[in-house]
Amino acid sequence: MHIQIYTPDGKPQPWLDGFAQALPGARLSVWAQGAAHDADYAVVWQPPADMLRGRTDLRAVFNLGAGVDAILGLLAQSPDALPESVPIVRLDDAGMASQMSEYVTHAVLRFFRRLDEYERLQQAKIWRFLKPFDRDAFVVGVLGLGVLGTHIARTLAGFGFPVRGWSRSAKSVEGIDCRAGADALPGFLAGTRVLINVLPLTADTENVLDAALFDQLEAGAYLVNVARGKHLVEDDLLAAVARGQIAGAALDVFRTEPLPADHPFWTEPRIRITPHISALTLREVSIAQIARKIRALEAGEPIAGIVDLQRGY
Repeated sequence: MHIQIYTPDGKPQPWLDGFAQALPGARLSVWAQGAAHDADYAVVWQPPADMLRGRTDLRAVFNLGAGVDAILGLLAQSPDALPESVPIVRLDDAGMASQMSEYVTHAVLRFFRRLDEYERLQQAKIWRFLKPFDRDAFVVGVLGLGVLGTHIARTLAGFGFPVRGWSRSAKSVEGIDCRAGADALPGFLAGTRVLINVLPLTADTENVLDAALFDQLEAGAYLVNVARGKHLVEDDLLAAVARGQIAGAALDVFRTEPLPADHPFWTEPRIRITPHISALTLREVSIAQIARKIRALEAGEPIAGIVDLQRGY
């Protein structure tokens, strides 16, 4: 069994060492331009097109992340970059769900306890009491009920918030008010005080967070985006914040990363930014999951996480 690895940071050795322990006896190599097409599996993050083009030798490509928009974008630009017979497999969770739930819970509690406003009062040296929000009326809406979104929804429900979730297809999550399909989206948005975006990035979801969507939320709502920067129309958010339709936002992802120094998000006090850290790929957990799936494929067993190329996730 031959596993070929590619990471754009040029630091593949920890991955090589990890797979050597997880799959003893496997042949491991790092992809480089001109490498032979003789691998069984590829483990990649943001691979170049040349690595995948014509790879009929591969039984599967494992993507080092839950989001596959980068590799699908590559295939859209270079349709011949990977034979259609080769499945792309994403990480199911690999420790990201708990990390992202921590990040989102912190953001929601910060807004709910009005700590964002107290922070601004501190900057202005103003001692003032702010009336607390009513928890029962502080509706949290989760856009996207995949593995990550479901974990987030359950976590926030555990804090006593009324939580609703929206997904493209029908889902059932105990304790969560689940809505599905385009017709259900307006009702999902109406009355939502905190909107959390965990949608996959596809042609259908790009620019979904726009002025039209913000106007359907309750006035003074909050936004948390931990999915992808291209979901958000940035100028629309700035305008919605300026007129008070959006009271505040916590953003972890952006159209351009790193965020340019002259971007207005840096200086807007009602927008908090972090450098794409809400859920990091944990190497040991990821290696263990991929190794389990490789062993299953070697045994002729089915695996979870195969990407639906038509849906884009």
